[in-house]
Amino acid sequence: MTGSIKTTAIFLRAFELPSFNEILPPGEYEVETQFSPPSAGVSPDAWKASVLVRLHPRTSHPGLSRTLTVPFAEFERAVAKDKLTGKALTDFFLEEMLADPMIRLVMEADGVGEAELRDLYSRTRKPPADPLQGQQEPITPRDGKGADDETQGIGTQGSGSL
Repeated sequence: MTGSIKTTAIFLRAFELPSFNEILPPGEYEVETQFSPPSAGVSPDAWKASVLVRLHPRTSHPGLSRTLTVPFAEFERAVAKDKLTGKALTDFFLEEMLADPMIRLVMEADGVGEAELRDLYSRTRKPPADPLQGQQEPITPRDGKGADDETQGIGTQGSGSL
């Protein structure tokens, strides 16, 4: 028994699928996800899924309808990449996480607010500060090696006051 789910995918910018040698324009695409069960005696992990994408007609052939069948994972990667549209992956993850009702319930139970999470994730994206900027005197690590050993993986920290 093969199952299928019909839906619409909206791409905000042009995209590519590795198994298709054409850049596809942004817009709405009718898609049909097809699931093929494994043969008897095979584990459920062997389910195969593919996506049938109804492509837009080319301007050179306006009446020609085209479809493309691609692996499910390939299509999902293209959708995820389009959702990012210039955002960092952590931004995408944070928005998806905050949209999950179960996550919201856990946040409420733990007394964590949306602002706290956004602040936490914004701090993790900032580039690390230059350790040499504003440094007045180097601190010698506990093993007795000096600041010249920085190239060997031992760093220094600033100890100046503001």
